[in-house]
Amino acid sequence: MRGRGGARRSRARAVSWRPATWHPRLDMGRLSRPGSSSTSQRNLPPLFLFFLFVGPFHCLASYSRATELLYSLNEGLPAGVLIGSLAEDLRLAPRAASRLDPQPQPQEPQPPERAEPSPPLSFSLASRGLSGQYVTLDNRSGELHTSAQEIDREALCLEGGGGAAWGDSISISSSPSSDSCLLLLDVLVLPQEYFRFVKVKIAIRDINDNAPQFPVSQISVWVPENAPVNTRLAIEHPAMDPDVGTNGVQTYRLLDYHRMFTLDVEENENGERTPYLIVMGLLDRETQDQYVSIIIAEDGGSPPLLGSATLTIGISDINDNCPLFADSQINVTVYGNATVGTPVAAVQAVDRDLGTNAQITYSYSQKVPQASKDLFHLDETTGVIKLSSKIGGSVLQTHKLTILANGPGCIPAVITALVSIIKVIFRPPEIVPRYIANEIDGIVYLKELEPVNTPIAFFTVRDPEGKYKVNCYLDGEGPFRLSPYKPYNNEYLLETTKPMDYELQQFYEIAVVAWNSEGFHVKKIIKVQLLDDNDNAPVFLQPLIELTIEENNAPHAFLTKLYATDADSGERGQVSYFLGHDAPSYFSLDSVTGILTVSTQLDREEKEKYRYTVRAVDMGKPPRESVATVALTVLDKNDNSPRFINKDFSFFVPENFPGYGEIGVISVTDADAGRNGWVALSVLNQSDIFVIDTGRGMLRAKVSLDREQQSSYTLWVEAVDGGEPALSSTAKITILLLDINDNPPLVLFPQSNMSYLLVLPSTLPGSPVTEVYAVDKDTGMNAVIAYSIIGRRGPRPESFRIDPKTGNITLEEALLQTDYGLHRLLVKVSDHGYPEPLYSTVMVNLFVNDTVSNESYIESLLRKEPDINIEEKEPQISIEPTHRKVESVSCMPTLVALSVISLGSITLVTGMGIYICLRRGRKHPREDESLEVQIPLKGKIDLHMRERKPMDISNI
Repeated sequence: MRGRGGARRSRARAVSWRPATWHPRLDMGRLSRPGSSSTSQRNLPPLFLFFLFVGPFHCLASYSRATELLYSLNEGLPAGVLIGSLAEDLRLAPRAASRLDPQPQPQEPQPPERAEPSPPLSFSLASRGLSGQYVTLDNRSGELHTSAQEIDREALCLEGGGGAAWGDSISISSSPSSDSCLLLLDVLVLPQEYFRFVKVKIAIRDINDNAPQFPVSQISVWVPENAPVNTRLAIEHPAMDPDVGTNGVQTYRLLDYHRMFTLDVEENENGERTPYLIVMGLLDRETQDQYVSIIIAEDGGSPPLLGSATLTIGISDINDNCPLFADSQINVTVYGNATVGTPVAAVQAVDRDLGTNAQITYSYSQKVPQASKDLFHLDETTGVIKLSSKIGGSVLQTHKLTILANGPGCIPAVITALVSIIKVIFRPPEIVPRYIANEIDGIVYLKELEPVNTPIAFFTVRDPEGKYKVNCYLDGEGPFRLSPYKPYNNEYLLETTKPMDYELQQFYEIAVVAWNSEGFHVKKIIKVQLLDDNDNAPVFLQPLIELTIEENNAPHAFLTKLYATDADSGERGQVSYFLGHDAPSYFSLDSVTGILTVSTQLDREEKEKYRYTVRAVDMGKPPRESVATVALTVLDKNDNSPRFINKDFSFFVPENFPGYGEIGVISVTDADAGRNGWVALSVLNQSDIFVIDTGRGMLRAKVSLDREQQSSYTLWVEAVDGGEPALSSTAKITILLLDINDNPPLVLFPQSNMSYLLVLPSTLPGSPVTEVYAVDKDTGMNAVIAYSIIGRRGPRPESFRIDPKTGNITLEEALLQTDYGLHRLLVKVSDHGYPEPLYSTVMVNLFVNDTVSNESYIESLLRKEPDINIEEKEPQISIEPTHRKVESVSCMPTLVALSVISLGSITLVTGMGIYICLRRGRKHPREDESLEVQIPLKGKIDLHMRERKPMDISNI
């Protein structure tokens, strides 16, 4: 099931029901939003209990039978998957939807009996048992969803076991069907007057989420070697799969049938499938006694899941082989003086069967004479023939012994032993050895590390005739000693005299010699073979292996071939090579050849020296090892360009900086070493002004720098290393000159102290008259200009004021008859420089009159030395924009005068009007002439157009 649509399809088997009596006021629908959590039966409100038990009889009668709903869903679904809607499946959805619709709907005329709203439906679980942990119920809409606890059908139904009761349950059927696992819920539908008691069954469908699994990992089957073809043997421990139906185990197969077997699967009445092994060829245990394969169990899911176990097919033995001798006859010689119990010969037959089927007994044939049987004893178990009695003079010199090898159910195998007796005329001394050390076939084996005085063997030396004295000594070279063993006579002990070293000599051959007084002697050869012990550790040719390699090497580059020697023999002398724990992971050492390689490129700038250990370990038990140190030095290559600390350097230098002064350090590095890391700096442009000190990287200016000539410089500096070929890099350097207040303001207007301007007496107060315009070559606060009047001369010079920010000069008060004449204003133009502001002064001359009638008179006044008192007040200007305050001039005196004239007489008014008209007619030419010399005050003056000369007012 995927989402809501899948849940709708899963309810195709749901059982819908309709109550016997339908209440006319029910109008139930589906909720479109999640409701609150469902409540348990013990938490139902008292009102519900009251209506449940004492409600109207017809209401209880309407819903007296329970309703069952059946849903199905797959196991393993995530939380929030819709299982079903109880409101829809109980056909209560329209009523519930209309009741819970949040949008207002058009009101239709309703019958009087439907005017009152019905209480909303409520759904709740009657109990919160095991089933309630896997589902959530929306108590308003009745929708069932999967909960956060995932449903595992196998854990619930196969391991849960047992039947189930309503409301707290998992129901399990004995048959493995998809409907055998049920979650049972009891749901109550409220309010009481529409009470429902609904039984909900949720069938959990199986999915193929479990692979077949054998109960054991090793399965053994025994087949007799004489089993006929098509023999069927059941394989115990079949695979188990918790899934059911086609998701369970469907078939078995072998990974390798060995061309001798096949598999068949049988199904019983309960649906259980058992694999059977079928023999397809003739078996022979003596040829192959065991077959090993992998048995695979496969389920029917899509895709199918597999499980496997190791199947061992053992071939059991039967008695299908008889004893056999390798030869049909052996020849043996015995001396006549041989002692009783001396082994004469040994026969041995072979039976290829096992256990009791291979038991062999030996016996003489009935053809062997009794005298021979009495002289030579045959051990029926081992087949050893020994001399059982002393050989007399009348004993036959040749004995033919026919020996039978008997096996169970077999014809005996036959071998003949011809024993020839040689008579001895004299009897030399006898040497009887009894070995203490390990002796095999006449060779004594000693370990090289045996301590001094290690006993090897006892030797008994005697004269068979009993007539002569016998002496004994040791013949041969080696660290051995033969000495009498006290307190016994004729007993000698052979032992070592010093430690033996296998690496010096591995084999010794000595002889124990006995002779009697008659000159008869006998010699017993003793062969001693030393066994090597792991007493030598591998030895490196050099304890410190110093290597070099250039950086940026090719991957898997060869470094060296390690070589260590071990004086021991065999496996004890075989050496394997290993890296120490301190070796980086990108070094590799072949354990057999000792070739040391590096798998990655080495970077000297990242790491220049490597030091780690290598081990040489032999294969002795316990192993011995030695350690050498590898010291690898990575040689430098010019693979790094010089690197500036910054790609862009910025230096702030005050102007008028002295020549060859230190501007700043250009920091540059090169990760290479030696000449490859030497860096030389040079200026690529502006080299006629700037120079760089290569040793320190100090940037200097050859000349003094003036910001007013050039405010910034952009340089490119190149760094070149000393490699072959050389590598280089460049960096950008920006030098910004900081302004110094070294320029006083320059007054552009008025051009001279002799300039003057005509001011008409009719000029209204607040009107601009002229301006002082100045510029400053500096920047910032050094170029912020303030204007102030520091000295005045004239009839009433305080009638004029200057704007400290713009330099505009305006008329403050109306001009009177007494104000006619020359007004001289000394204006101070000052900057805001640090540490001390600079300033200039200019004389502003204003001539108040209706016209200029005598220019020579004005010029004479201008040439006189002004008697001006200097004001101490410094100009003040706000750096922030300010609002100019315009003072309005009161017109009250004019209005009063006009009122008096109008009240005096009409004639006087008319006369004054004519007089005014006549006066204006005569003044027009001069006013036009004066307009030609007035300078606009509001227009901006281009600072870059300094060659435009303003009109000299003095030439008017």
